[in-house]
Parts: sequence; C-alpha cells; structure tokens
Amino acid sequence: MTARIIDGKAFAARLRGIIAGRVARLRADHGIVPGLAVVLVGDDPASSIYVRSKAKQTVEAGMNSFEHRLDAATPEGELLDLIGRLNADPAVNGILVQLPLPRHIDTAKVLAAIRPEKDVDGFHAINAGLLATGQKAMVPCTPLGCIMLLKDQLGDLTGLNAVVVGRSNIVGKPMAQLLLQKDCTVTIAHSRTRDLPAVCRTADILVAAVGRPEMVRGAWIKPGATVIDVGINRIPAPEMGEGKYRLVGDVAFREAVEVAGAITPVPGGVGPMTIACLLANTVTATCRAHGLSEPTEFGI
Repeated sequence: MTARIIDGKAFAARLRGIIAGRVARLRADHGIVPGLAVVLVGDDPASSIYVRSKAKQTVEAGMNSFEHRLDAATPEGELLDLIGRLNADPAVNGILVQLPLPRHIDTAKVLAAIRPEKDVDGFHAINAGLLATGQKAMVPCTPLGCIMLLKDQLGDLTGLNAVVVGRSNIVGKPMAQLLLQKDCTVTIAHSRTRDLPAVCRTADILVAAVGRPEMVRGAWIKPGATVIDVGINRIPAPEMGEGKYRLVGDVAFREAVEVAGAITPVPGGVGPMTIACLLANTVTATCRAHGLSEPTEFGI
C-alpha cells in the first residue's frame, strides 16, 4: 500500500482564495480592510524570508500589511512601546511578533503584551486558556492548518484515536485541544513516553510535532493511519554535494508512505498552511472586532 499524499500547498492556495473572497466582501459591504502587523527584531535570514512571504501573501489577499523591522539591539521597552501602539491602532486587526527574539528580550513578556483579540498567532495565555476550555479563541496557526487538512481528508473525526507526539505550547498542546473538540480520543505522547512506538501504533491519526528528524519510523504507524508531519528539520545531504542540506520531517517518510493511508510530505505539507491560517485568523479577528459574523467558509 502506498499512502495518499496530502498536498498542503494546494490546500493553502485554495484557502487563500477563499480568504481573498471574504476580504473583498468586507471591503465592498462594510468598507473594512483587515490589517496585519508583523514585527521582526534583528536580521535572521530565515525569519526575514518568512516575514517577506507573510507580507506578500497578506497583500495578495487584499489586506493591509504593516511591517516593522527593528535592529537586533532594540531595547525590550522600545518593542513593548511599539506593540502598545499597534494594540491601539484600529487599522491593525492582527499582530505577529516573529520568533525567536534576541536573547535580551523576554519573549513571554512580549507575547503577553499583545491584546488577545489581536493575537493572530494564538500564543497569548488567555487564548491558550480559552482554547483549553472550549471557548472562542485565536488558535495557533500550525495546529489550525493541521485540523483543516484532517477534516478535508477524513471528514468527521468523531471517535478516532489520535496520538500527538510533542507537547509544545505552539503545536502539541493546542493540536490535542482541537482534536478533542472534534470528538477524537486523544493521547499526548513525547520523547520520554514509555514504549512510544506502541503508543503511536494505536493511532488512526498520528501527528508528529517533536522536532527530531525522522524520529517516527514506518513500523510505528498503524496500517492505514493518517499521518500529519509538522516537523521541518534541516539535515546534511552529502549526496547532493558538499555543504548541501535537505528538509525532512519528524517522520521517516519513505518508510511511512508504505504503511499509512495518507501522509503530509515535508516540504509541501503542513508548512504552507501556517501562513494561510495566519491570514484566516486575521480575517476572523477583524470580523470579531466589528461585530460581524465570523467566517464559516474556512472549514475551521
């Protein structure tokens, strides 16, 4: 058996089209243009590329993009002042501070300074608490993208056994909460779980988000399971030439594809969904800010 490949790139493109349609209606019907502010501190090359991609896709969706680039030596207080101004700006519906931040800045303090209703990354403790208690929250973008892909593949998730390998606040924990909301039976596992392979083999849905390249082997996967690989790991690829690297996930793809029923590739699986869901969250935040009905067409 060879697994179906879940094309996150194609799904994300469709989602961005749906988002652009909702943005156009907001503009035409209410004179509202959603605005996303992205703050980058320092000049990390990977972060810079990511921020440029976010800005490009924001504008392509018809939204306003507000980009703030600060020097790596920017004092914490100056960054917090900027966030305060963005919190107060009615043209800004979503605020995202690109991580990681320089070491002299307290990341927790910065994330806590963003108003929860503008926290389109879904990292604020209030949003985490709302999600955990089944209330209306801003949901972290990566797990939100994962649940969209799962619903698209499987439809009703009720009663399925789901195992999430990873317990981070950004992916593992919110992923588990979203699966619980869909009436899955959920196990959170991690690198220290006893007999992790056996736990993984119980999963109808296996989400790998542990941050270790190709840790989840094909033999760990229940035949026919749906595998969502959140990992993005850069490893040496001497076969491609000296100094070359390739991207792999947390799942040993070549092994897993022979066992799973469906699987996300790396790259091209979960990754493209993250920015698309960031745009979806910004539109949701805009509708909430103006007392308008929230989008249902995003498939959340």
